Amino acid sequence: MNNKLLRYLSKLSRKQLSRMQLLYRQIKNLFWGRNFRSDQYFKFLLSLILGITTAIVVAMYVSADVTPKNVTAKATPESVTAKVTPDNAIAQATPANVTAAVTPENLTPEVIPENVTAEATPESLTTQVAAAAKPYTTSWIGNSFGGGKKWVQINVHDIYVTPDGTVYTNTPWDEAGREVGIYKNGDVIGKAEQTHGWGRFGGVAIAVDTKYMYVAMHQYPGGKAEEDYPREGTEWHCIRRYDLSGEPAPFPGGRGWDKSMLIVSTAKKGEVTGLAIANELLYASDKLANRVRVYNKATMKEIRNFAVPNPGKITIDKKGNLWILQHKLQHKNDKTPIKLLHYSPTGKQLPVGIADIVEPSAIAIDNQGRLLVADNGPRQQILIYDITNKPKQVGTFGIKGGIYAGNRGEIGDLKLYGVSGVGTDAAGNIYISNVAFGYNGSGTDLRAFTPSGKLKWQLLGLKFVDSADADPGTDAVDVYTKEEHFTMDYRKGSGKEWNYKGYTLDKFRYPNDPRLHMTPSAAFVRRIQGKRFLYMSADMMAERLLVYRFDGETVVPCGIFSKTHSNWPTNQSIKGSWLWRDVNGDGSMQANEYQSLGEDDISVWGWEIDSKGDVWQAAEAGYIKHFRSQGLDAHGCPAYSRTAVEKIPMPAPFKTPTRIEYIPEQDVMYLSGYTSDRPNIDGDWGLAGTEIVRYDNWSKKRNVRWRIPLPYEPHRDPKLHMKAIDVAGDRVFAVSSKTAEVFVYDAKTGAPVIQLKPGPEVFGESGWIDIPYGIRAFRRSNGEYLVFVEENSKAKILMYRIPA
Repeated sequence: MNNKLLRYLSKLSRKQLSRMQLLYRQIKNLFWGRNFRSDQYFKFLLSLILGITTAIVVAMYVSADVTPKNVTAKATPESVTAKVTPDNAIAQATPANVTAAVTPENLTPEVIPENVTAEATPESLTTQVAAAAKPYTTSWIGNSFGGGKKWVQINVHDIYVTPDGTVYTNTPWDEAGREVGIYKNGDVIGKAEQTHGWGRFGGVAIAVDTKYMYVAMHQYPGGKAEEDYPREGTEWHCIRRYDLSGEPAPFPGGRGWDKSMLIVSTAKKGEVTGLAIANELLYASDKLANRVRVYNKATMKEIRNFAVPNPGKITIDKKGNLWILQHKLQHKNDKTPIKLLHYSPTGKQLPVGIADIVEPSAIAIDNQGRLLVADNGPRQQILIYDITNKPKQVGTFGIKGGIYAGNRGEIGDLKLYGVSGVGTDAAGNIYISNVAFGYNGSGTDLRAFTPSGKLKWQLLGLKFVDSADADPGTDAVDVYTKEEHFTMDYRKGSGKEWNYKGYTLDKFRYPNDPRLHMTPSAAFVRRIQGKRFLYMSADMMAERLLVYRFDGETVVPCGIFSKTHSNWPTNQSIKGSWLWRDVNGDGSMQANEYQSLGEDDISVWGWEIDSKGDVWQAAEAGYIKHFRSQGLDAHGCPAYSRTAVEKIPMPAPFKTPTRIEYIPEQDVMYLSGYTSDRPNIDGDWGLAGTEIVRYDNWSKKRNVRWRIPLPYEPHRDPKLHMKAIDVAGDRVFAVSSKTAEVFVYDAKTGAPVIQLKPGPEVFGESGWIDIPYGIRAFRRSNGEYLVFVEENSKAKILMYRIPA
């Protein structure tokens, strides 16, 4: 397009903008009736009219005046924009962003005229024109695949490797239904069907032969009892048979709606904890009954059973004898050593077992007949035993110390962590599944190695109930989640920008890390006095705010704000809400390190850490608390105290404040919640509310600059309501809970700017936003906005990139 064409279009836009604005309003008034309230027909018609008009004008001009000699590539701001006034600022409403962000409720945010100082400028319009050409791209962090039919499941508990190197996995829960995954040569090749929904869950064991998969699973009431579902109040712990394509394989006498299930136990917590196959026999660990049950594979009928204390995973050696891991006892903190027991096929305990492994977590027989045992204790290695006679350790696989060897927490090919499964193929290649050490586990790190230890491939499915935040000190080159550290190269394409750099949880140095005892759900990265700190919101209810200091790649617990008394840490003597500070710097809680903050206050949903390190709370009970940072203590931890707190009455117009963001450099406060004008109609909890209000001069006058009426349609299906907000640069972001749409507003005026939805890069998919801080945003030094959004469905975090 040449400069003359640009000037022509610029003149045309200046001349026609006011007419377009009038046409826009006329069309809206004409068609915004009962049948157009959803906005879909209106947006389509408006886009069609604008598109046809633009095409005709450009075609007429190009046919008349564009020749090869006068075509140039460079478009300057002067050629694209002219003087912009309030009358023609409607130019920002292009088909790209009008259709994305216009709803009956957010079309015209309420602006307080005397406080509005921003106006459209030629520079801002130039930015909007550039963005309209490519308004944003969708990327992601934390999964090897973007979605569709391919993603790596979370929290793999067991793997089985066939001679050709196909890896079958099992996990109790995967949000999108890949409880049982099938992988080969670094690719996703399938999954077991119908493992999710209707009361069905996966499990912790899997075995495979040349014809079938045998999958440990749970079946709870999810259908009618006459259709062969468990009755209310009961549960089945089953082995379900599948063919190798992933379809259920029914058998005579099978149970369940499709007759593919073998019920092993109906006891609560009676899950099947181990499976193995030898000859025509299928062995299953019935942990709660302290039995190993033996079934005929052809008939799926039980032949015999024998006693084994707390049986877990099973592997069978070339002699046909069983090696069985003792499973941990019922309570999580049980310290009883786990042993590796040895039994004959008929159930006779053999005299040679292995009892000197700190925490055996997975076992397999390799292609040479050796026993592989994963030690999930401080060694974090695979121990290799010659079991020809008395077991003798003959080697190891992986670096001793695993993830905590060398630079603690730094990812390395042979640095293992949380090994949950091991196996080999006929060629001796070794396959290992690692999972996070956190309270409920989450991430999957599946690796394949040559026999000599060279990494062949790695597949990652790391994220669940999590968000990401950028380090402001490195201009978002470093991004952190609740457990992982990623380094970014923004020159690369979607889904390729991230590199898994570090794992921040150090289980052995800091056994009282809250992440080992509760489920954190959102990361906040802050720089205080130039030093980097990691804060986290705990669980989906925002029960606590956790504070960490960095020690290399790992982080050390150094503070907790809790809004209620809890069962953990166990040495609390305080009732009600409390503050813990790591006074002695050991990363653990002592009884003398707690401070009482008063009575329980479960109404606190809003947490904020501002750029100075101050902590803010917004309580639905109708107040704001401000904890002033007291600087850094002798151990480099942010210091907070119950004596340095201010309680602020709820400002108008709020009835219930739910989220809070404060920018100390501007003395600007952003609050969201419910107002008398726009109340919580259906009583849903944990949401960001129906309005965002910006207050200027917060510390003095608290002037309301604007009010944004957030999209709120609680009666539609699915509901449209906001779950989380964030502020970055000149933009305010809000994400809906069930549709995962991101609404972007101008921070100066409150005007809608653009709406973000998952793009084709991730197959247009996203799960629900479950956590109160499911969105984080950051503006890079080049003006690009990064928007990170929770995406549980396919085990990743969405990353929208909005160019400058």
